[in-house]
Amino acid sequence: MADEGGEAVVLRTVITMIGAVVGEDYLEDLEVGMGTAFDQDLELESIEFVALSEKLMEHYGDRVDFITWLGEMELEEIMNLRVGQLVHHITACLEA
Repeated sequence: MADEGGEAVVLRTVITMIGAVVGEDYLEDLEVGMGTAFDQDLELESIEFVALSEKLMEHYGDRVDFITWLGEMELEEIMNLRVGQLVHHITACLEA
């Protein structure tokens, strides 16, 4: 099995899942990276964020506890969440 836990691999996976949620066309003019904000840069609606979390759970299963991680955040933290923070969380869970 390929190294699922490397940050570059996880980043590519997350970007692919974001594209599946918002549409590849939407991402054409955006460069998504570790510093990309879900709210400000991607303008993800809450329902799209839920769809992204479902895709993450389907892909990573119970190895990544996305719901608990988000549940520990304040609303402002969630609103300012960046792709890199999600990638770091996924990577840490896979390495644990």
